[in-house]
Amino acid sequence: MKKLTAICAVVLAMSAGACAVPERSRETANPATPPRALATQVCSNCHGIAGIAASPNFPNLAAQQEGYLIAQMKGFRGQARSDPAGFEYMWGLSKHLTDEQISGLAAYYAGQPGAALPIGDAKAASAGKDIFENGLVAKSVPACTSCHGPQGQGTVDFPRLAGQHSDYVEKQLMVFQRTDQRPEGAVMKVIAHGLSRDDMRAVAAYVQGIPPK
Repeated sequence: MKKLTAICAVVLAMSAGACAVPERSRETANPATPPRALATQVCSNCHGIAGIAASPNFPNLAAQQEGYLIAQMKGFRGQARSDPAGFEYMWGLSKHLTDEQISGLAAYYAGQPGAALPIGDAKAASAGKDIFENGLVAKSVPACTSCHGPQGQGTVDFPRLAGQHSDYVEKQLMVFQRTDQRPEGAVMKVIAHGLSRDDMRAVAAYVQGIPPK
């Protein structure tokens, strides 16, 4: 009996030690937890291990602009970004992240290959391509390429849209148009104001099908 108790004690001690190893930790409040461990063991639950989310409720992070990811995570951490899906999941998860962890997470996802998603509604995507490349002159809506690049690849200040879930893009356009829940997106609020729901749906359908480069 004593021998069995001793064995159990060793097993428990080993288990506890394994949980405390930062490389295998899910502790978002532990500054020693490496960014890659957070990405693969915590963030992957919504965004996928390689940054490609299975559910369109969550954005693809693969190949996203590194600077943009840093800005968004800091926005969640500081509770400046309050769109519903964002604060529900991200406020708590990002609360204790250090700047180093945020930078590491951004670098991890920026280095993943981009998503290749199918075009869902070909007719809508065709209309969206025209808006994306030429804008809507009558509504004073500029071409999306002017900020997001000709292939939707994004820049340091503006996100990559290529291969992003159309449902997610459409919802975010509505957030910009109808709320103040993303205060850093003042430019997008003005632009989205001129878009109808059909316009949003069309642009979202198009960018989902832009192939990764």
